[in-house]
Amino acid sequence: MNKPLDYIFPNPPADLDPARLDPAAVPEHVAVIMDGNGRWAKERGKNRLFGHKAGIEAVRETIRCASDVGVRYLTIYSFSSENWKRPQDEVIGLMNLFATTMLAEVDGLHEEHVRVMTIGRTDELPKKTRDAFAKAWEKTKDNDGMTLVVAVNYGGRVEMLDAMRSLMDEAHAAVRAGRAPEELTEELFARHLYTADIPDPDLLIRTSGEMRVSNFLLWQIAYSEFVCTDVLWPDFDRYELLRALLEFQGRDRRFGAVK
Repeated sequence: MNKPLDYIFPNPPADLDPARLDPAAVPEHVAVIMDGNGRWAKERGKNRLFGHKAGIEAVRETIRCASDVGVRYLTIYSFSSENWKRPQDEVIGLMNLFATTMLAEVDGLHEEHVRVMTIGRTDELPKKTRDAFAKAWEKTKDNDGMTLVVAVNYGGRVEMLDAMRSLMDEAHAAVRAGRAPEELTEELFARHLYTADIPDPDLLIRTSGEMRVSNFLLWQIAYSEFVCTDVLWPDFDRYELLRALLEFQGRDRRFGAVK
């Protein structure tokens, strides 16, 4: 943990005691499906992009708090491979928002020693957006603090297809060189995923009351603990994250075994 609990959570709600959080049992990797921006905006008579912009503060708060409590990897589901089906003005607005936000935030993230990386088919993003993420990676790649993983143009099924294509290319190359292909194992397959050097999520959080995984990290969340909250993403703050962390710490993780 990087800072004292009373500093990280200075004004907790009456029903929430930050002292219950065990710093030694904070999940190493937290993944978040950020849902509810559109509904949050609709409740206020605004368009969906207004909700996405409001959600940036929740992203900022979650990154800061997760880093402070000692989370080592935070993966945020920013844009799925299916989200291209949304109205064009929303997609264009999101791509511009990603670029401007990343460029505006990267210096602060760097000062906090956060490493920023992306997973997904980023080569299909608009150049402005792609360049912003590339700049963030280049600036922060040597940082030793929390790793922020931005899943953008990401889909779990596509990821597994890409992994299989990579494995097949590797096997064909071995055969052409007169070698036997490496035996296919779970470990070998995982090394060909976008998340090859990242531990699987311990905790998956989904906001807005939905109860589905939406094609997110399908391989990696095999033994993740799920916490779903009715809170819409723009209203998610450090105290909602604390609630999720405390719920996680109350779970009995057996990974298929019996204790």
